[in-house]
Amino acid sequence: MSDSEGLPRDVWALGFVSLLMDTSSELIHSLLPVFMVAALGASPFAVGVVEGVAEATAMIVKVFSGTLSDFLGRRKELAVAGYGLGALSKPLFALAGSVPGVLGARFIDRVGKGIRGAPRDALIADVTPEAVRGAAYGLRQALDTVGAFLGPLLGVALMWLLSERFRAVFWFAVIPGALAVLLLALGVRESPAMAARGRARAPIRLSAIAGLGRDYWWIVLVGAVFTLARFSEAFLVLRARQNGLPDAFAPAVYIVMNVVFAAGAYPAGRLADALDRRGLLALGLLFLVAADAVLGRSVTLAGVAAGVALWGAHMALTQGLFSTLIAAAAPAELRGTAFGLFNLFAGGATLLSSVVAGLLWDRIGAPATFYAGAAFSVAALALLAGRPRQA
Repeated sequence: MSDSEGLPRDVWALGFVSLLMDTSSELIHSLLPVFMVAALGASPFAVGVVEGVAEATAMIVKVFSGTLSDFLGRRKELAVAGYGLGALSKPLFALAGSVPGVLGARFIDRVGKGIRGAPRDALIADVTPEAVRGAAYGLRQALDTVGAFLGPLLGVALMWLLSERFRAVFWFAVIPGALAVLLLALGVRESPAMAARGRARAPIRLSAIAGLGRDYWWIVLVGAVFTLARFSEAFLVLRARQNGLPDAFAPAVYIVMNVVFAAGAYPAGRLADALDRRGLLALGLLFLVAADAVLGRSVTLAGVAAGVALWGAHMALTQGLFSTLIAAAAPAELRGTAFGLFNLFAGGATLLSSVVAGLLWDRIGAPATFYAGAAFSVAALALLAGRPRQA
């Protein structure tokens, strides 16, 4: 069954699963950079390494989970396993007593994200008519992002109520994480068409990967360069702290970013169904250039807030759009693999970008980090402009 706009109930359910898990994750992640720097004595470079390894892990694991979901002809079970692992990781943050302990918790959390991401995105494509697929990805992203600002908002409230005791706040993340797993297990069905299709001939077939086509591999290339420009949002928190934001209000950075992101994600998804997708992607990159320029120059919290809002706008325009582009370019029986391979290349770029961002911050200063991001955004724009429209 579908809603009045043709979006299946399973898409709505997956959106609320994302909302709950992101509430859980962002409650912790919005405080984690400050926790590492203020409580554990970490440097910006160490923060960059932790964030880069964590996010790269999530993206790289997606290639295996996506391909496995194609091979098994099942998406939901892998998604449940991934969300379950993410929920189980939450207590480890409260128990971490060192930067390596945080890295271990982040690693397990992101392995869970990697396991669930590609099968979930492929499942959305499986159950959604092509004419409203952009709206479906936009809706899931919007609900995901509602959780991404509810978590930091809850973080601010709990830091105030619990006298800025980071570890006590982290324990509260267990609750929405467990609810996300329960909703997925009981409220989402496997695609009947996917179940009827059954197993693929082999987990990975090189001939099939080669047959994904030029359009798909162009999306992968643009996505990798784009990801080099998009280092971890932890550096937005550190920039705000550098400009005077109290530690207890560090989650406010994520609140500002995700309010803009949530407000724009669904409209952007609808636009992706109606307008030229390359133009929308270019607009998103221009917002990222503007965000980096503002954050690089800002010396006040108001300037940081403006840069963070622009960052949220670029995410609204681009995050669901990449999923829509991949779903359109890949054959149905290889969607999981296609999402996974995309994230494999993006994962390598994520690790490099966050490590370089932390290194530039330590060696040259915070502005250099953001100006480098702007330069990579311009490179992605040039790549986008050079692609023939008919290809």
